[in-house]
Amino acid sequence: TTTTTTTTTTTTMTTPRPFAPTVRFMSSETTFGGTPASGPEVLASFGDRSAEFVGTDVSGAMESLANACAVAFDVDSTVIREEGIDVLADFLGKGEEVSAWTLKAMEGDTKFEDALAARLSILRPSKSDIERCLDLRPLEITPGIEELIDELNRKGVDVYFVSGGFRIMIEPLARRLCVGRDNVVANTILFDSEGNYAGFDDSEPTSRDMGKARALTMLKERHGYETMVMVGDGATDMQAKPPARSFVGYGGVAVRDAVRDGACWFVTDFEDATRVVRDFGVRRRDDIDEE
Repeated sequence: TTTTTTTTTTTTMTTPRPFAPTVRFMSSETTFGGTPASGPEVLASFGDRSAEFVGTDVSGAMESLANACAVAFDVDSTVIREEGIDVLADFLGKGEEVSAWTLKAMEGDTKFEDALAARLSILRPSKSDIERCLDLRPLEITPGIEELIDELNRKGVDVYFVSGGFRIMIEPLARRLCVGRDNVVANTILFDSEGNYAGFDDSEPTSRDMGKARALTMLKERHGYETMVMVGDGATDMQAKPPARSFVGYGGVAVRDAVRDGACWFVTDFEDATRVVRDFGVRRRDDIDEE
């Protein structure tokens, strides 16, 4: 039996910032300052708390995060405290019908492409529908995510949003969190010349099952990343290991049994992950002045 426990927290909205430029580090082998940390070393730094961590390979996940070339985040229920498509569905008065399909997709009970097509066929959102939703019901950023992304950016680690959600809703979040537009891998809703719903681009890697694994494979091959980490709350995120070396499961919004049991490291906030990057993270570019 699969259970889902929902938790709630509050967050402070921040002022939007310009898109971060897409700057790649010199190579997957290049570091500037510091010696790569070992997992046991990082885990031991938490003292007695190290026995409290949950995961199949906590030490390995901490080592991967400290030495990451790139970190990919799911967006819904990870970067934000909700599922973007459910927010849109509620706004359009179709919340209950759509959320049932969302849960099936997140729990891995149905193929993602089937759930995506079913939800969009229910919603058929126009461009103006989505813009009004984002204006009147802004998406809520998860507490602590901004600090974690800031630390990764400070170390020169490439940060990606890899999501089964919609680019039109995610790009404003990326702008606010200093993630480059080119670093967003998400689904594209199509509109006709009058802005009416006209389908979705099924060639996007995240439009179908195993899409996140496909997206990370593409990024790894394109940029030569040696160590990648995937962070997310759902079964579709866990599918991205491999090619990700480690999967960090996030349960701060919803705890999903399969993710909690299968994650290399399962967390309910981002404080410890931020500390790992801040205290042990390898600096990947030589043009960054660390504070």
